[in-house]
Order: sequence, then C-alpha cells, then structure tokens
Amino acid sequence: MKSLSRIMVLAVVVLIAGTAIFLSTWDIPAPIAKVEKVIPNDRFEK
Repeated sequence: MKSLSRIMVLAVVVLIAGTAIFLSTWDIPAPIAKVEKVIPNDRFEK
C-alpha cells in the first residue's frame, strides 16, 4: 500500500510538472480581432 501511494504522488508531481512545462513553452497566438468602442465626449472633463 505504501508503494501505491508513492506511485500516485509521483504521478501527480509528474503531471503538474508536465503541465507547467507545456504552458511555459506553448506559443499562444495573440488575438487578432479588432475592437472599436465609441466613448462619448460627455465622459471627459473640459
């Protein structure tokens, strides 16, 4: 039973480390959608 818990803990550590490495090396593309929002002049002080 002790070896089973060690294997489970090791599997969780390897999974977390693998996920961290994957996320740090993943080249996430920047969003390309253009955002335009009209802000009324009444919101600015003169």
